Amino acid sequence: MKGMTENTGAQHAAATPRNTWAFQDMDGYRAAHAIVDVLQAAGVTEIYGQSCPTAIFLAAEKAGIRQIGYRTENAGVAMADGSARISRKIAVVTAQNGPAAALLVAGLAEALKASIPILAIVQEVPRATADKNAFQELEHEKIFSGCTKWIRRINLSARAAEYTSRAIRIATSGRPGPVVLLVSPDVLTEAVAPFEAGFADGDEAFGMFPADRCIPVPAKIENLAGMLMAAKRPLCVAGGGAHHSGAYEALAALQELAGVPMATTNMGKGAIDEDHPLSLGVIGNAMGTRSPAKFFLPYIESADLVVFVGTRTNENGTAGWTLFPSAAAYAQIDIDPEELGRNYPALRLQGDARETLEAVCATLRQRKAAAPAERTETLKKEFQEARLLHQAEIRPYYEVDRDPLRPEQLLHELGRQTGPITWAADASYSSIWLVQYIKCSAPGTRFITPRGIAGLGWGFPMAIGAKLADPAHRVICLTGDGGFAHCWAEMETARRHDTPVTIVVLNNGVLGFQINAEESRFDTHTSVCHFGPIDHVAIARACGCDGQTVRTMAGLREALQSAAASALPFVIDVHIDPKAFPPLTAFESQHLALESRGAASRAGE
Repeated sequence: MKGMTENTGAQHAAATPRNTWAFQDMDGYRAAHAIVDVLQAAGVTEIYGQSCPTAIFLAAEKAGIRQIGYRTENAGVAMADGSARISRKIAVVTAQNGPAAALLVAGLAEALKASIPILAIVQEVPRATADKNAFQELEHEKIFSGCTKWIRRINLSARAAEYTSRAIRIATSGRPGPVVLLVSPDVLTEAVAPFEAGFADGDEAFGMFPADRCIPVPAKIENLAGMLMAAKRPLCVAGGGAHHSGAYEALAALQELAGVPMATTNMGKGAIDEDHPLSLGVIGNAMGTRSPAKFFLPYIESADLVVFVGTRTNENGTAGWTLFPSAAAYAQIDIDPEELGRNYPALRLQGDARETLEAVCATLRQRKAAAPAERTETLKKEFQEARLLHQAEIRPYYEVDRDPLRPEQLLHELGRQTGPITWAADASYSSIWLVQYIKCSAPGTRFITPRGIAGLGWGFPMAIGAKLADPAHRVICLTGDGGFAHCWAEMETARRHDTPVTIVVLNNGVLGFQINAEESRFDTHTSVCHFGPIDHVAIARACGCDGQTVRTMAGLREALQSAAASALPFVIDVHIDPKAFPPLTAFESQHLALESRGAASRAGE
């Protein structure tokens, strides 16, 4: 649902433009205070922004809402994104009109695709100077129209609180997503009546998502229960929507009741217990040699029922829509009716993932349904054999001494870290390495990655937002040197706001995915895929943070211990084999060719 200007109150502003820098009176109760009171009612504790709209930040400071001053707007919106994913609560980012506002676009597009509720409050030019080529004036409605659920301009100060509460409801309802409020500074400083909190109760507290939980009609619940009981080789695939809904216990219950094997997409990583005998782990476009899911492929290809839960069935999650068999029956649970049946003809179950799965489990219990014991035992043995085959295949990559180190060695050591950890990763290869090789044994563990539109450089800012949302959890972020270069400046932000995240940099001097993609298509690659050496630890220390350069496994273990004990953001700059890349199925031939050349070279030594 998108909209342009709904209330045309420009005529209420002074007819003659006032000096832009004239004194703004914040005494008494102003529209800015009303907006901040709504944010406080929604549980907002931080606003990500630099200086504009200043009136909002002055009011927020008095209300005890913390300002998180990012260095760049595109990083700021990623911080808000990471915070919302962890807290399951609306996050707020602000920007000045013009170029600052434009820099929010890519991050809001990520939030739109990944279904993350973010409220962006964007300062406009004063009402009396609109359409007069005021400084940095821009048609913001147009630039935000393709990356948000809803846009409104607040022209009447008396309606500031109303529009703010409405924006939050829209962002957190249905399929969550970003919304934008445009407001002129002169509106914010007008006197208004005090805001009186009084929200009709939703299924979650105001500001949390999903705001409302619904389930499909009983006939569809019965239908899916029957399909599960009749299936011989069922498969359930959970996506990011399972996290939004908090469907972990419901997925586990279905796995036990119906004996349904469970898998996740990249964004669904962490929704299931990957140690469960009937879990496949992460499936999709990375099932080549070394992938934990490689040897589960025969089961996927023979599935007779596939149930999608909160997944867009996008290109990566389905290996370009080639992974699942055409002869299978399909069912799809999603809050967004536009996703139901988008790519696979399916039984449509529009509803909240957790509530719908719980209703299915209740129906199975009423029918006294039980997982077929013989099938379950057969599958447990089949799946255990697949795991053992993977272990035999992957072991040489992390047990054998290598110079330079391989990512498999790094991830194996990262997987040994203990305590409550939130994992974050940048887009591209970093996120694939992470979700492939860090096993999730506790459903609900978060692996936050910018896989909505996969913008490079967002992993580290997301990690900052995640740490601010849940300071009790250690946050470890995996990023490539290419991606980290997009956001070095936020090292200072992390230090200034006391967010001691651990940043592990895959330092290989190349844009890895770009090389492999170009080699796949053209059998060569462009020269800009390589760049010069960078000392990331020096950058960290220049920003008042700490770090350690790593070239050996012993050095890695030492650096991880130091990072865990550090009160500062800590960069672990790991020098990695530039030829190594994740087990993407599409690049399997390149991997096999590299391995063949490596074996021939070792034989000739």
